[in-house]
Amino acid sequence: MTRTMERMVARTFMYHALLTPPPALMFSDQYAFRPTGSTTAALVFLLQTITNLLAEQPYVVVIALDFSKAFDTVRHSTPLQKLASLDIPDTVYNWLVDYFSGHSHCTEFRGRISTFLNISASIVQGSAVGPVSYVVNAGDLTPLTLGNIFCKYADHTYLVIPASNVDSRTREIENIRP
Repeated sequence: MTRTMERMVARTFMYHALLTPPPALMFSDQYAFRPTGSTTAALVFLLQTITNLLAEQPYVVVIALDFSKAFDTVRHSTPLQKLASLDIPDTVYNWLVDYFSGHSHCTEFRGRISTFLNISASIVQGSAVGPVSYVVNAGDLTPLTLGNIFCKYADHTYLVIPASNVDSRTREIENIRP
């Protein structure tokens, strides 16, 4: 029953809200976890971008980033803050707040059980709401330098830098936060 509800919320409200993002968030460069996204679409975009830049530039630098444990390190408050800016009904937002809260964890080792601790970070992989929440969370990750281009696929990000912007590499990488 819960999975069915998650799928309904994701499809009916969350994916629809990605079509009209607020100015602070951008989803057009994310090719995973979207109804119109796919691995093929990401590869075509990346190759077309590089090909177009090479028509005018002597070379192009592509930096591939893979955020380790990206889903595990997202604090619940961050995607919830960004979800609040999307065009979704208040009841759905309140459902999402409830979805991300009230979870705890304990560890059992050699028959002993630790005390329960609240979980305030981590997006559930395998859920319907989790992946689209990650897309929303990464929606404000944009290149700092005009002319540099991002291509995002889940927790993988490709930074495409034309030769004319090659001096921006260090600054871009130092300021990327998932």
